[in-house]
Amino acid sequence: MPAAGGSPALGGDFAWPLRPRPGVVRAFDKPEHDWLPGHRGVDLAGDRGQVVLAAGDGIVVFAGIVADKPVVSIDHPGGLRTTYEPVTAAIPVGRRLTRGTPIGLLEAGHPPCSPCLHWGARRDGEYVDPLGLLHRTPIRLKPLTGDIPVRPGRMGVNFETERGW
Repeated sequence: MPAAGGSPALGGDFAWPLRPRPGVVRAFDKPEHDWLPGHRGVDLAGDRGQVVLAAGDGIVVFAGIVADKPVVSIDHPGGLRTTYEPVTAAIPVGRRLTRGTPIGLLEAGHPPCSPCLHWGARRDGEYVDPLGLLHRTPIRLKPLTGDIPVRPGRMGVNFETERGW
């Protein structure tokens, strides 16, 4: 964590807010209209008292109670805000932090999967799937081996043979 007055390198990658990597209990389900029911975040399996981490670099803009649940909100560069609930804050509003900084402890109280972390994200006020913030493992093509002929410039994949061209 940077010293007071220091600033972290903003705009870094995002990571899971729980470690080890949690299971997704309930996926993002954006409603067609703001007033319709849906699930405006993801629920991640966790344990009561588990440390919750900032998913990315940013500044804490809210740490308090909303509808009887403890919530932490972090603003990130580019108009993005992430929210974490139910999380009892361990950091004050106004604190700059970096990805992976502990922000609080997971509490029980998020039905139906309690205890689990409801992780939400909004970009410029519109809900987005927070899992889309994560960098997934890149897919890499491996060279073919064996009797299949490979044409130069095809990165080891013979599209003509595979597609029957």
